[in-house]
Amino acid sequence: MEGPGHEPLPGQVPGIDAKAIPASGAAGSAASGLPAARPGGIVAQGLTKIFVDRNRGQVAAARDISFECGPGEVFGLLGPNGAGKTTTLRMLSTVLRPTSGTAIIAGHDVAGDPLGVRRSIGFLSGNTGLYARLTPRETLKYFGRLHRIPADILDRRIEELLDLFDIRRHADMRCERLSTGTRQKTSIARAIIHDPPVLILDEPTLGLDILVASALVRFIAECRGRGKCVIFSTHILSEAEKLCDRIGVIHGGEIRAVGTLEELRSRTGKHFLEDVFIALVGA
Repeated sequence: MEGPGHEPLPGQVPGIDAKAIPASGAAGSAASGLPAARPGGIVAQGLTKIFVDRNRGQVAAARDISFECGPGEVFGLLGPNGAGKTTTLRMLSTVLRPTSGTAIIAGHDVAGDPLGVRRSIGFLSGNTGLYARLTPRETLKYFGRLHRIPADILDRRIEELLDLFDIRRHADMRCERLSTGTRQKTSIARAIIHDPPVLILDEPTLGLDILVASALVRFIAECRGRGKCVIFSTHILSEAEKLCDRIGVIHGGEIRAVGTLEELRSRTGKHFLEDVFIALVGA
């Protein structure tokens, strides 16, 4: 399993010379008149990511992505495979540096202050791994120390998360021996060990059985109630219907529509989210 240490650093893309790609910065966001995010919120404006492909040349994985998500709100990012969802979330989490555009997350610019962003978010991606030889308890302690959480507070926080995600009985078992669902719950606990105001979740329920997926959906709903700003992508439209205050539909690297479910229904003349989605992506 891929470990956290194997994820690309901000600004690094395998096979691409980062120097060849212009970078946005804090000055650029100020010049664009980007509004400040509400405390604990996200404002993305014009996020664009261009990769270089040997055969196709420059490929825009995401183009001019703009939306907002405030505290106490769940924003769903829906799109087919290859639509640009993961690229967008990785730019928001500073794993990828935008080619142009920027975003303000909890008051920090993703290009100008990536460390501030990382302190303010909990990020879960499809390839967020766990160290196989560590236990869930050791994993949480390790990442809590990385976030410089005082020892007494960290110990209490670990106990809270072990109960919250119902992984106490597996707390001292090596991660390599855990079920897929328990590993995923441990990964999410790891991502929120520092109690961040913003959560960025990329397909958090992918591959999970219905009971574990349902528990994670409840957790996301509870985060809204605690005033967290949550953005997540999913292929499971029933999750989006249950959770999302607003939805952004992305296709071909571009945002096709943003709105509440009722607004998207009104725009498309369709009722069921599946039909709304198909109408918006032009399938």
